[in-house]
Amino acid sequence: MSTHSYAGRPWQERSAWSKIMARDSVVRRLDWVLLLACVALSILGALLVWSATRNRTELNEGDPQYFLWRHLFSLAGGVALAVGTIWLGHRRLRGAVPVLYVLSVLLALLVLTPLGATINGQRAWLKLGGGFSLQPAEFAKITIILGMAMILAARVDAGDRVHPDHRTVVQALGLAAVPIGIVMLMPDMGSVMVLAVIVLGVLLASGASNRWIIGLLAAGGVGAVLVWQLGVLDDYQIKRFAAFANPALDPSGAGYNTNQARIAIGSGGLYGKGLFEGTQTTGRFVPEQQTDFVFTVAGEELGFLGAGLIIFLIGVVLWRACRIARETTELYGTIVAAGIIAWFAFQSFENIGMTMGIMPVAGLPLPFVSYGGTSMFAVWIAIGLLQSIRVQRPVSA
Repeated sequence: MSTHSYAGRPWQERSAWSKIMARDSVVRRLDWVLLLACVALSILGALLVWSATRNRTELNEGDPQYFLWRHLFSLAGGVALAVGTIWLGHRRLRGAVPVLYVLSVLLALLVLTPLGATINGQRAWLKLGGGFSLQPAEFAKITIILGMAMILAARVDAGDRVHPDHRTVVQALGLAAVPIGIVMLMPDMGSVMVLAVIVLGVLLASGASNRWIIGLLAAGGVGAVLVWQLGVLDDYQIKRFAAFANPALDPSGAGYNTNQARIAIGSGGLYGKGLFEGTQTTGRFVPEQQTDFVFTVAGEELGFLGAGLIIFLIGVVLWRACRIARETTELYGTIVAAGIIAWFAFQSFENIGMTMGIMPVAGLPLPFVSYGGTSMFAVWIAIGLLQSIRVQRPVSA
């Protein structure tokens, strides 16, 4: 008799053994390259956030490690959420999408009430007390991906259709339009851009007609012109775009952040000045350096090699996510993975690009690296979804 045979064992023992083997199977099927790349980015981010804030007594309440510990706390919470997401599974979450979607919309609406808080010119946060705040737009990224995937993949995964029909696409776009409209009212135009890219990425992955993609791109161009002409943007947002178009227009005002960021990155050279040794960083020349402009700390203190390492690790995350999207046999999983890829790719490019002057300043964090609890929670939930898609794929895939 084989030593692995269940013959003669009580039912309870067989059940317990099956659970142990199932857990072992889940661990072995995780994408460890993806996981290690995300952990490395988060640890690098903790060091950069610490360097950017240890001397800022006006922010850290006199504790040089104040932001470091909060960043690590957010990382621990994010990893816990990822584990929970893997345990639940993306398929089981599929049934809870309507509830999650309604909750995310309600949270976003609360920002427009007196409960909302304005930080750096944007009314995009909910104050929770104890120095903590919540940015609902980060969770809207997840619910839009899951909601659109659920609608677009329903009939295809059931075998009724090969591609989503026009009616299904309209329903998916209607679902996305509600949170996007609320975020636009804040106005948080950086998040609006990310959400729009997510919608395009989801539609492309779903196999929807190219006419929808072309139409949405055209509508986006017209919408951008209308937003500009109708005065939807605040003055500081208009000045940011003007400074992007002409960096010399207001170097001490709207263009100050970008100019100081470029100086910090350029001064790092190949190897950097050393961690905690950056003069632009310790001199507090770059505003919001622990959040939007954290990449400047890497450029100045770790140099081209350190900044290049961050870009390389982001590339690894995108590569592994693309592999997961390609290997899954269900359209729902493919769409979810594609939405996450579009989100991470555009937001990383925008964040790094604005520090180098090739993209307008949009107030977006660098995934896994920037300080910010809501952002950290959201990106790790996304990693949990990717890992769930990989774990639940057929063994032959």
